[in-house]
Amino acid sequence: MSGSTAGKKPRVSIAQRGPARAPDVVTPRPPVLAAHRANWYHPATAMESRRLWILALLAAINAVNFFDRQILAAVTEPLRLEWNLTDTQIGWLGTAFTLLYAVAGIPLGRLADVWRRTWLMAIGLALWSGLTFASGLSRGFRSLFAARLGVGIGEASCAPAATSLIGDLFPAAERARALSVFMLGLPAGLSLSYIAGGAIAQHYGWRYAFFVAGIPGFILAVLLLLVREPARETGPRARSPFVLLLGIPTMWVVIVSGALHNFNLYGISSFLPAYLTRFHHVSVQGAGFYSALVVGVMGSAGMLLGGWLGDAAVRRRPNGRMLAAGAALLAAAPLSWLALSVPRGEAPAFVALLGCAYMLMYVYYATVYAAIQDIVEPALRGTAMAVYFLAMYLFGASLGPVGTGGLSDYLARRAAGGAGTVPEEFRALGLHQAMHIVPAVALVIAAVLFIGAATIRKDMAGQRDSVCRPSGA
Repeated sequence: MSGSTAGKKPRVSIAQRGPARAPDVVTPRPPVLAAHRANWYHPATAMESRRLWILALLAAINAVNFFDRQILAAVTEPLRLEWNLTDTQIGWLGTAFTLLYAVAGIPLGRLADVWRRTWLMAIGLALWSGLTFASGLSRGFRSLFAARLGVGIGEASCAPAATSLIGDLFPAAERARALSVFMLGLPAGLSLSYIAGGAIAQHYGWRYAFFVAGIPGFILAVLLLLVREPARETGPRARSPFVLLLGIPTMWVVIVSGALHNFNLYGISSFLPAYLTRFHHVSVQGAGFYSALVVGVMGSAGMLLGGWLGDAAVRRRPNGRMLAAGAALLAAAPLSWLALSVPRGEAPAFVALLGCAYMLMYVYYATVYAAIQDIVEPALRGTAMAVYFLAMYLFGASLGPVGTGGLSDYLARRAAGGAGTVPEEFRALGLHQAMHIVPAVALVIAAVLFIGAATIRKDMAGQRDSVCRPSGA
């Protein structure tokens, strides 16, 4: 008996076994989730994430670029009153930046075509951030003028290198939208400068506005050094880049339009908070908030609208981007005139009308910047933007603030009957009259862009031919 049971396992009662276990059921994975997990580490998905990360970083750097550039306008009134400056001197402080920005852009643009663009931007970012911080330590007009000159050198590295990077990261069909995201930094930076600068100046003094503006750039410079340089788009290397660029008819049109457009926008943005304070009796902080609505909210809407319109229009016709830009400027002219016709003290109505005009003016950036990429071969993108910015800032942005300020002073003195000391009431009147140059210039810009729409077809075909041509041809 013992031998018959030696090899058998003892029986287990039903109570000892516990409840019966249900058979294992394999739950099928939803096909969408399965595909998502399968493609999570797909090289194409990783590349797309990398492109978007670099674009977001470039947009943030561009926001700091314009934040530091425009912080002066946000603190114009307390600075003017403390140092007893004229509007012409205020204009020259804005022009100081653009003088070296325009000239330094040429060598830095060429450097962006041959050297590591991420390193170039990081060095420039650290330089202009340090000098923005140093602007708060200025003891007079001359020292602040010198600091703003240095800021211009640093910021000249940003746009040529960044737009060249975007040209290599995104195909032509997506470029206007990518550039519109990058250029969102313009209204975002300007609105931040108006809101933060106005609030800080009112509560802590204008010097602290420069201190705060200088800090973020150092953090972004470190992040930029961690970005791997993307491969450059192949194409023939030009022997005479400047001769080649200036031999493109549409490039001349774009250069003229850029100079006129920057004259307008820099004239407006340099004196918009001051105009709201003087003419509509808004506080410094309130003027910063209203300016942020015009430039930040409506400017951002115009930038995104321009990116969408530019890519949609070029799919329908090769000159679609230039036509969209021209139509937007044509519509902006009467809106800006109506804004300046709003009676004194009615700031909300003025802001609403000028905001709509600003939205249409900002369509220019995404459409025209993408058009430059359409007509210029890949090896010259950085240089093309540098040449464009040379005219845009030397003949546009540098003259806009000082021209508007000088005209404001002249009209104020004339209204005051040539008095030695011009009362604040006539300063408000002079600035109001000087701002009427904006709608007139907008009409001229629209006409220039329509001329470009007639020449760009041939230039786009020439650019495609040059890319397909072997390097030695």
